[in-house]
Amino acid sequence: MKKGSKLAIFIGVIAAIAAVVASLSAVLLYLDKKRDEEELEHYLDCSIQ
Repeated sequence: MKKGSKLAIFIGVIAAIAAVVASLSAVLLYLDKKRDEEELEHYLDCSIQ
């Protein structure tokens, strides 16, 4: 392989890893926010009664 194609493969692998990490972070943030909203809703329901 030429040096340029090795570099292109390396950059592609790094970009793929970054995409996976970004999507995992987005999912975790979404789930955390959803859990916080459920806790707040439960707190509000209990405080009204």
